Amino acid sequence: MITHIVFFRLIDPAPENIAATRGILLGMNGKIPEIRHLEVGVDVIRSERSYDLAIVTRFDSLADLKAYQVHPCHARDVVPYLKSVCSSIITVDFES
Repeated sequence: MITHIVFFRLIDPAPENIAATRGILLGMNGKIPEIRHLEVGVDVIRSERSYDLAIVTRFDSLADLKAYQVHPCHARDVVPYLKSVCSSIITVDFES
């Protein structure tokens, strides 16, 4: 199992922008067959070192993660949006 975690810091973290970004991320659910698990969380602490949102996805294999990364729903619809609204994006991928 491969877990893919991404943290997003928005340029403008107004509640409506956080909600819109969360909706975009959740919109991948059911559209990318390789995704075995998808959850999106909004930061509740709001400290100066916090990121605004996190997505956790799980895949059966590294090949499935790579397929997800190039899937049109992710590569064409989600990634350009995120690049336009985020000041910072970081990720961690690990095998469990």
